Amino acid sequence: MSLRAWVPPAIPRSSLFLCIALAAAGCNKEPPKPPAPQLDVTTMTVVARDVAVTAEYVAQTQSSQAVNIQARVSGFLDKRVYTEGAEVKAGQILFQMDQKPFQAEVDAQKAALQRSQASATVAKQNLDRTKPLAAANALSQKDLDDAEGQFESASAAVEQGKAQLQQAQLNLSYTTIRSPVDGVSSYAAIADGTYLSPQNSQLTTVSVLTPMWINFSISENEMGRIRSDVRNGLLKFPDGGRFVVEIDLVDGSIFPYTGRITFADPSYNSTTGTFLLRATVDNPAGQLRPNQYVRARLIGAVRPNAIVVPQRAVQQSAKGHFVWVINKQNQAELRPITVGDWQADGWFVTAGLTAGEQIVVDGGLRLTQGATVKTTPYVPPKAPPAPTADIHAAASTKPSEATGRNTAVYFTSGDSSLDAAAIKTVRDTAAAMMGIGTSVALTGYADRTGAQRTNVDLAKLRAIAVRNALVGAGIDPRRIVLKPPVDVTGTGSDDKARRVDIGMTP
Repeated sequence: MSLRAWVPPAIPRSSLFLCIALAAAGCNKEPPKPPAPQLDVTTMTVVARDVAVTAEYVAQTQSSQAVNIQARVSGFLDKRVYTEGAEVKAGQILFQMDQKPFQAEVDAQKAALQRSQASATVAKQNLDRTKPLAAANALSQKDLDDAEGQFESASAAVEQGKAQLQQAQLNLSYTTIRSPVDGVSSYAAIADGTYLSPQNSQLTTVSVLTPMWINFSISENEMGRIRSDVRNGLLKFPDGGRFVVEIDLVDGSIFPYTGRITFADPSYNSTTGTFLLRATVDNPAGQLRPNQYVRARLIGAVRPNAIVVPQRAVQQSAKGHFVWVINKQNQAELRPITVGDWQADGWFVTAGLTAGEQIVVDGGLRLTQGATVKTTPYVPPKAPPAPTADIHAAASTKPSEATGRNTAVYFTSGDSSLDAAAIKTVRDTAAAMMGIGTSVALTGYADRTGAQRTNVDLAKLRAIAVRNALVGAGIDPRRIVLKPPVDVTGTGSDDKARRVDIGMTP
């Protein structure tokens, strides 16, 4: 057979194109991409609840009655009797002036009064003799008028003498200068032996220590923001605006007595741009002194249905704050939010989140829009238990356990509000203390790790919450003493760093 005789069978054109397309597809085929890996994140569910909020201001103490002690008469100052800077009682002698010239004036006025009284006696006798004679026409009417005039003039002289004697006796009493109030004395402004006159009559000052005034100021901007929050229902004041004022001393301890706002200056201070507020607090032991700088904390306001998220969950970009929200498909969605004030280690969110949503707390830095995540409930890490020596010797280890004369109240990590179990513990403790003559010491515990100032403030707020709950349960606030927070080794999640001890001592 010749090659020319063989002819291949005809191939349809459509089949040819199909074969070429399949061959091309087979050459360009790539293996399928593996699915994007899931990112591990910790999440929490947003909860709306009423949150107690406080406001803290720098304040200065002022005596509720500062009395300037001044000399009321002119004369030489003999000596200072009191100890400068010491506490004095009402009626206590502070200074003694030279009394000799004033005593001499008293004696002279007594003699003048006696002379006037003698003249008045003679005038009275003459008048008594003149009246019957004038009635019998033995003496003229003029003689009777003269006798009556002499008697009246002598009587007036007696009254004048009495007044002058009284004035001389007052001046003599003014030479002994006493304190009109109980208080603490200042330094003596005049040295012994100095001649006192109206130009240098200021001697010292006595300042009443209890009650004490606490003055602090609120800026115009803050006042406007507070009013706006109240008007919009974001902030609720206590009934009647009766805030409890807590005092923080310079050493970080809490003053054992609380006060109330008793004065709000209606005038705006254009120099400082603020409004003045004044609280009055009992100070029986004299621990607070005038012109001392303290911190005043207002307790009693509540943010209703507030949303608080951990500060670490909030991120910030050029467009503002945002969080990552996990949807039902376990995908991350960037959510812009509006934030308000800090609350312990949390942050108020005023817009952008609703209750029930799930947000990312840890792991948000690696996320992108639509990223698939693997969620784990957010639980603060726990540190190994601290040695027993780091803990208050009488502290209990269970929320409702009381050992001896002490009870421990436990809080949720990062929170200063009492839950149902803690409220029951406080009420049971208050019931047990009724009718018992004990003082109540409250000690909060601050985590030694992390932000020290934040942890100390959280411990103070927890102690205040327990104090307020005890007062609400009927315990006299004068029995309660707030102790400075105690440092412990912990993370805030373990029992040792999130409790307040209620100690009962005689």
